[in-house]
Amino acid sequence: MGNPDHAFAKLAASDVDPDADFSLPGWIYSDPEFHALEMERIFRPSWQIVCHVNEIAAPGDYRTLDYLNESVVVIRGEDGAVRAFTNVCRHRAMRLVEGPSGCAKKLVCPYHAWVYESDGRLSGVPNRREYPTLKLEDNGLVPVAIEVWHGFVFVRLEDQGFPSVAEMMAPFEGEVAQYRFAEMQPMGDVRLRPREVNWKNVGDNYSDNLHIPVAHDGLTRLVGKTYRIEAHGWADRLHGDVVRTDRQNFWEKFYRTHMPRVAHLPQAAHDRWLYYKLWPNMAFDIYADQIDFMQWLPLTPTTCLLREMAYALPDDRREMKLVRYANWRINRVVNAEDTWLIGRVQQGMASKTYGTGPIATSEVCLRSFAKKIRTLIPQARQPFAPPPGWSRK
Repeated sequence: MGNPDHAFAKLAASDVDPDADFSLPGWIYSDPEFHALEMERIFRPSWQIVCHVNEIAAPGDYRTLDYLNESVVVIRGEDGAVRAFTNVCRHRAMRLVEGPSGCAKKLVCPYHAWVYESDGRLSGVPNRREYPTLKLEDNGLVPVAIEVWHGFVFVRLEDQGFPSVAEMMAPFEGEVAQYRFAEMQPMGDVRLRPREVNWKNVGDNYSDNLHIPVAHDGLTRLVGKTYRIEAHGWADRLHGDVVRTDRQNFWEKFYRTHMPRVAHLPQAAHDRWLYYKLWPNMAFDIYADQIDFMQWLPLTPTTCLLREMAYALPDDRREMKLVRYANWRINRVVNAEDTWLIGRVQQGMASKTYGTGPIATSEVCLRSFAKKIRTLIPQARQPFAPPPGWSRK
């Protein structure tokens, strides 16, 4: 099945992709064997965003993330530290907490009442003498790797060579710092949106620059011809600057004309709609008024779950509240357009007539992503699906 560590080394060392002028093949957007390898080689070693530290501000506050048949709980300890564990009791594998968030001074298993401290230690077992070989110190919660980047909490299930979030985003450190991410507060609850598409279709569409003037009339009116994309290794940078034109609709004009001054941002950032896509399935949409993250978690070969959340610095100005609403109105249309697009692309990927398509030289983000997939799973270089059982050979 291949050596993932060897693939990571090849990915780091190689600058040449012999298939660079071609898209990923359609069959890998629905093939169950390819999906299984993606979960092993791409998602288990990759960082996934869970929450912001300000959402778990008090001791015992926790947030959960469920993916790849795992449940991870991120919790703030009594000592103030933020830790992550698998949400699994060491006794009979019962989930300790349910739902996306909560607060618990101790994690008590609802099955047999085993008790865990917020630092993961097993501290209480009913009928302790009935377990003659049990050592409390050896049966604490299983830790999960954690990284806090500008206030956002990420976890990963395995360490097999992918860079940290800080390393992925290093080229943009100065630009990111000016927005004060770590001071932001959530604007609402996390939104979960199921989609009938392979996870890669969501990311491909996010990084695709050529469809903007074709399929997004409103976004095009807002940023005109300023939209640009850049591939930077493990993260893509996309951006457009708000322009002045009489063609804009009410909400687009409202956003442009009523955006209040944000004192700590330079004018260039004040007028910019900025996007970062992080390997393999996360993105930040950054505006002067707020930021959003979006994450597309694979469920099956042809379905995924969009997980979205908005954050902003505290600002009670009426103009800011109205501009944030205008932002939502504009992006609601963009999201609906993208949902229609990726659904039709997923249907097209199922056609036995579609192998690979050409990629333009300007589609640098799609090229970068495709190169990583082909390096980690070389069968992605085949235009059409190999016979069943190929992944076991």
